[in-house]
Amino acid sequence: MERRTIGATALEVGAIGLGCMPMSWGYTESQRNGEGSLRAVHAALDRGCTLLDTADMYGPFTNELLVGRALKERRAEAFVSTKVGLLVGEQHIVANGRPGYVKRACDASLRRLQTDVIDLYQLHRTDPEVPIEETWGAMAELVAAGKVRSLGLCAVGARAGRRRGARLYDGTLRQLERVQQVFPVSSVQAELSVWSKEALEQLLPWCVTRGVGFLAAMPLGNGFLTGTLTPGQGFEPEDIRARHPRFTAEMMAANQPVVAGLRRVGARHGATPGQVALAWVLAQGRHVVPVPGTKKERWAAENAAAADLVLDRRDLAEIAALPPARGSWD
Repeated sequence: MERRTIGATALEVGAIGLGCMPMSWGYTESQRNGEGSLRAVHAALDRGCTLLDTADMYGPFTNELLVGRALKERRAEAFVSTKVGLLVGEQHIVANGRPGYVKRACDASLRRLQTDVIDLYQLHRTDPEVPIEETWGAMAELVAAGKVRSLGLCAVGARAGRRRGARLYDGTLRQLERVQQVFPVSSVQAELSVWSKEALEQLLPWCVTRGVGFLAAMPLGNGFLTGTLTPGQGFEPEDIRARHPRFTAEMMAANQPVVAGLRRVGARHGATPGQVALAWVLAQGRHVVPVPGTKKERWAAENAAAADLVLDRRDLAEIAALPPARGSWD
């Protein structure tokens, strides 16, 4: 598998990562299986998907514990990425960027992950009550202490915090410029997929010009771009797609032409729609590492194989001509 670097870090990662969140958080609770998820992690590592992406809030905490079980046997093969900055309550999630908390949270993550160093420590969300420079400074001290190798910023929640009239990542870019003055940013994580291309306008160019890695979250469109979901199938109450404006029965039906286009391209290459979607993300540049989430060994293996799929000009032009995705807000 092709290798890519995360910013200025000495460690390389496979061209495709593994998002571990669905194993413990956010999707189809009834289908979670610890042993099955562990097999998915091993399948990804076996195929060169070395970047394992988790967070302390997933579960909460149980996702890091699961990843830690795999790392206990295979730490040298993995690039470990986890996140800090969000606390999960009974009915709410709140940001906490206080320096003391960040340092305690890092120690707790190290214990759960069964490792003495985190390769990439990401700020999950900024705390509106704490200057981001203070939070980032505490994270930088963790690098100096040898507990963390590099720092990243998540912009996955940028849509919710956007000001009226502002472009999606205006606020994120301001934050990035501020923290760069404190300690170098090695990576930015944000949504990027065939049906969510906003990061191509501002965020990815910012990363490319500065040698910053880009972790593409939700590259399979929360599973829609795999072509395995049926309009009107319904989702469990805790599944994030149950409240997503693109996953109503009406909008899932309206967005089928996107999947059909990926399927047509895949047919020419003997690939699935999901593999084409991942290959499209990879084609956006060598700074980009898609991080598809899964909890099943079968999908982890299929996703890894997408690293060998190279789309040609005809493929990319056909994907560019697909209709934009629609949501219930449209």
